[in-house]
Amino acid sequence: MCRSIKPLFNFEPPASEDEVRAAALQFVRKISGYRQPSRANAAAFNAAVEEIAAASARLLAALETNAAPRARTSPPGPLLSVRTEGPPKLRRGRMEGVKPHLVTTARVKPS
Repeated sequence: MCRSIKPLFNFEPPASEDEVRAAALQFVRKISGYRQPSRANAAAFNAAVEEIAAASARLLAALETNAAPRARTSPPGPLLSVRTEGPPKLRRGRMEGVKPHLVTTARVKPS
């Protein structure tokens, strides 16, 4: 499953139209292999997004459950992460605030 597509059923507040469309867009991007289609493919791409969003909205409306709605861990809206701290600081040859296993090192010739 595409990591950007999150479950949308049985949440309080319910999934918005924007969230359903964003999930449809991610699905079409995944199966088409395009992040942004060419002009020649734009109409088919956008039609697919709209059809999948409509089908997803119908599915969410038709699903039933006895379970209580789940609380959202983050506020509804775009699922984008925003970096607010700026770039990591270099201190004693290490990047501060970055996990060491995520850092790749490259040797740079001194100028």
